[in-house]
Amino acid sequence: MSGNRIQPRSVARLAAVQALYQMEVSGAGVDSVIREFGEHRFDRDVEGERLAAADETFFAELTKGVVTNQAKVDQGIVKRLASGWRLERLDATARAVLRAGAFELMYRPDVPTEVVINEYVEIAKSFFEGPESGFINGALDAIARDARD
Repeated sequence: MSGNRIQPRSVARLAAVQALYQMEVSGAGVDSVIREFGEHRFDRDVEGERLAAADETFFAELTKGVVTNQAKVDQGIVKRLASGWRLERLDATARAVLRAGAFELMYRPDVPTEVVINEYVEIAKSFFEGPESGFINGALDAIARDARD
């Protein structure tokens, strides 16, 4: 995700997914992870190339929002999983993508549904080559119907 063509909110969404994943696998707290991203990951050059700028405020709002509302966000996701599936059965990255997307759909009505779904499907494609992006698309579409209709 380099270059100026990538929107700051898109970078923030990707970073939020990475932060949520990092918190889950390391047990780190939300404030320390947000601080780490601000101090060490945003506004950096990588291999001589300037990374796209992130909307750091939006990143922090997404990350804290998921953590603060995780029980309700997870309920919204689980409601749309196949019968008998548990959230823990999903890959940790897929969980992070779904949690961030579900949070936006449930708690950020100012962001259009299509934008949320498209952004997180693209993020999923950057992590997965298989059917996961289609699964995430379907799940977020169903969550959007629950949250916004």
